[in-house]
Amino acid sequence: MDEPLRAALLSAVLVLVAGPWAVARLRRFRQRIREDAPARHQGKEGTPTMGGVLLVGAAVLAALAAGPKTWPAGVVLGATLGFGGIGALDDYLAVTRGRNLGLRARERLALQVPLALALGAYAASRVGSIVAVPGTGLTLDLGRLYPVFALLYIVGFVNAVNLTDGLDGLAAGTVAVAAGAYALLAARGGRPDVAAVAAAVAGACAGFLWFNAHPAQVFMGDVGSNALGAALAALAMVTKTELLMVVVGAVFAAEALSVLLQVAYFQTTGGKRIFRMSPLHHHFELAGWAETQVVVRFWLVGLAAAAVGLVLAGRV
Repeated sequence: MDEPLRAALLSAVLVLVAGPWAVARLRRFRQRIREDAPARHQGKEGTPTMGGVLLVGAAVLAALAAGPKTWPAGVVLGATLGFGGIGALDDYLAVTRGRNLGLRARERLALQVPLALALGAYAASRVGSIVAVPGTGLTLDLGRLYPVFALLYIVGFVNAVNLTDGLDGLAAGTVAVAAGAYALLAARGGRPDVAAVAAAVAGACAGFLWFNAHPAQVFMGDVGSNALGAALAALAMVTKTELLMVVVGAVFAAEALSVLLQVAYFQTTGGKRIFRMSPLHHHFELAGWAETQVVVRFWLVGLAAAAVGLVLAGRV
């Protein structure tokens, strides 16, 4: 357990030490708030963004310094940096264009799809194409379809974490919980290399909360949410626990599902809605919950989901 603990502590310390300097430098990158966001979000206009550069940088440096250099660690770090780079470009274009939109959807997918396919194909070549059902002995061999599955899986997690990043501290806290659970899972399975990377991500997220807790001094931006979503997906792929991550990351799954259901219901009913607003955290905001209530309660749900996931992993 030495490597994961060192990685977690180092990444958290790096974020805390470099945070004030980074926040000051990021003040020229100001967040634009969507016009259709809840009214109280308009006060967040102008908050520095792209704080994910700090978070991702600390996680990568800590993982490299404290953990073994293996191909699974390389896959996770490669996914983190690759998708973080796409998110950084998205953020930069949004800021320079003075609007909430950076890359268009088709431009974003044009960058994400080949990277996700390459990661999926490489992972399959090293650890196979079998997907296990958590808590059971059931498995499914996807064969040559695994890279396609990986594409949908990685892009899905990237977008799910991005959707979750809508309240101060929400994404950072829930990713810290999920990554921490994977650090325990990997360490228990005799994989200190993967455990160190997961712990570095968890530690960086925990440190980032010092600056991102309500009222946030800085937002992580797409560079952060995209990198973190890819990191979680890659952690699951290299440990062959893809479906288990859906359990551990139940908050992200619920956020993404709420958007899909809202859009489908809206289109099929001619304008009716299931939720007051999606993603799901906005529904509870509009129901009268304070922002900190939503965040802390979602963290608690994330902790419960991580505990369930660890129990299920022990039964496989």
